[in-house]
Amino acid sequence: MKMNIFTAIVVALFFLCVLCASSANAQNAAVLSNNPQPIHVPDHPQTASEHQIAHESTLLSVTPYGYAQGEVPLAEVGSLPYQTPLGDIARAYKKEHALAPKAVMVLEK
Repeated sequence: MKMNIFTAIVVALFFLCVLCASSANAQNAAVLSNNPQPIHVPDHPQTASEHQIAHESTLLSVTPYGYAQGEVPLAEVGSLPYQTPLGDIARAYKKEHALAPKAVMVLEK
């Protein structure tokens, strides 16, 4: 199939338009401006000055907060359950491992 000169020019112009359109679109992408922008830190002058304290409010429930003074006997608080120390557990496992049956090595030639 032979291409005439007119078809070759049309194809070349088409590819040239596609190339120019994509490069023009790439140059139009959003970029950062070169102008410096000062940082504005918000100022709250009332936090450093004296002002009236707000009323007491509870976060737990609707009822007002109650408290008591004094010592609580240890028997009322309860005791923690006994936990075996990790060293004792490791020694018990080591004894079990020593008493476990070992594999017998059989060498056949």
